[in-house]
Order: sequence, then C-alpha cells, then structure tokens
Amino acid sequence: MPTETVDPRFTHVDRWPTLSVVETMLEGQLAAIAALKDQTAALAAAADAAAARMRKGGRLVYAGAGTSGRLAVQDGVELTPTYNWPSDRLVFLVAGGTDALMRSVEGAEDNVEAARAEVAAAEVGPNDVLIAVAASGRTPYAMAALEAGRERGALTIAIANNPGTPLLAAADHPIVADTGAEIVAGSTRMKAGTAQKAALNMLSTAIMIRCGLVHRGLMVNMRISNEKLAQRARRMVATLAGIDEARAADALELAGNDLRRAVLIARGVSPQDAAERLAQAGGDLGDVLAGLGKAETK
Repeated sequence: MPTETVDPRFTHVDRWPTLSVVETMLEGQLAAIAALKDQTAALAAAADAAAARMRKGGRLVYAGAGTSGRLAVQDGVELTPTYNWPSDRLVFLVAGGTDALMRSVEGAEDNVEAARAEVAAAEVGPNDVLIAVAASGRTPYAMAALEAGRERGALTIAIANNPGTPLLAAADHPIVADTGAEIVAGSTRMKAGTAQKAALNMLSTAIMIRCGLVHRGLMVNMRISNEKLAQRARRMVATLAGIDEARAADALELAGNDLRRAVLIARGVSPQDAAERLAQAGGDLGDVLAGLGKAETK
C-alpha cells in the first residue's frame, strides 16, 4: 500500500537539519490537500445524497479505527455547536470504544464482530448515512461497519488514502485522497490524516449547507452557548433582517434564541407562524425569505 511504503527520499530524514525536516513536512501537508482536487465532484455527489437522507430525519454515522476514527469523531462532534445539529442524530462507531479516542486499544481495528454488533445496536437504517474512514482502505473494523450499514439500507460513504481498495469498492460514494508515502513510513496521521480531515470538513459542511443551515454565508442554526456567540447571533439577525442589534436582541428573545425564527420575527412574522413556515420549508431560511419577498411584492 502506498501509505505504508518507505519513500527512498526520506531514508535519512533523521539525519537532516530540523529546518529541512519541517519544510519537507509542510510540503507534504500541502500535497495532501492537493490530493483532493480531483475528488470535488465525488464529495459533492456524496453530500447531496447524504443531505437528502438527513432531510428525512436520518443520522450521520461515523465509523473508523485509530487516527481515522478519531478524526471522524472530531468532525461529527463539531456539528452540534456549529450548526446545532442534534446530538441524537450523530452516531460514533470507533474501534475499541470511547477509550480508543485517548489511547490505543490493541487489536480493536481487527474486531469485525464488534463493528457489526455496534451497527446493529445503533439500529442503523435506510434514512442514515454511514461514513467509514480508513487510510489503508482495508481496516477490518471500518469495512465491517460499512458493509453492515449498507445491508441495513444506509447510504454509505468511504474515505481512504489508497486507491483501488475494498472499502472504496464497497461504498455507494467512494472518496480517495491518494496521498502516497509518508515522510515517516506508515505514519498516516501526517499526510493521510490531513487529507481525511479536509475531506470530512468539506463533506459535512456541504451537507449542512444543503440542509438549509447556512444562509448568506452565515451559520443561521448556530447554538448560542456563551456571550461571544450571543453577540454574534445579534449581529447576524441584524444583518439578515436589516435592523439594529437592540431589535435583533428582542427578536432572539421572542424566538427562544433560534436565529432563523428571529430573522423572520424581525421581518414581521409572528413567532408561531415563523416556526410553521420553517417547518414547511424543511428549516431552509432562504426558501422562507424568498416566499416572504414574493408575498411583499404582490
């Protein structure tokens, strides 16, 4: 596998000046991002397909082992504070369980039975999207989780760093970041991990956008959990509704700190009507505002 091979260019890296080592690692990180350039269409197709399931109430299910599993969990947990994505619509399947997030659990990545049992326990189904991540594209735990999810009707997405591997072949939407050999052979937390993180970022953000949680480049379903975010929310509502921040604060209070409802309330819609309109539009603020604009011009 390319990610496990020794690159002869780096055979004596431990004897190089530290500056040369760091500069070479930086070049590798840039190359890792460039490896995704030909995957944009695949990422977009996966995001569109996943968003369609999310709009039906489905869940995002992340599966992986080791570094890949930790990166997958990091991507998923950030969706709740950033987009107020419900935590009960996130499932994390990590080889070795939560202990593996902080320390290595020997042999966990080979436990096929555990992967299948965890998919069944999570009751993964047809509305769900299972995202399996593995640098090698062969990790038994990730493979078993993806196959079990697909058998239960879930949409499957695979992210791997070696082309032509079983994980990619088994997925509905394969995404390959061909990052090649690492400066330290087999250390896939380097280039491979960087490409995985970028792919996950783009995929989940595109899903959130297609679910209507972004409007005019703003996180309009952000969770307001501290004063900094409260200030940001007031600015966002003021900007989108064309009002001052004092009125935006009043609208947010009436909306129970729901940004999308607050924007509609600031535009003259009652709190109840705002909630109903958003529900009918699947939460897409842009669609509701477009409808209001048409009504106002009649």
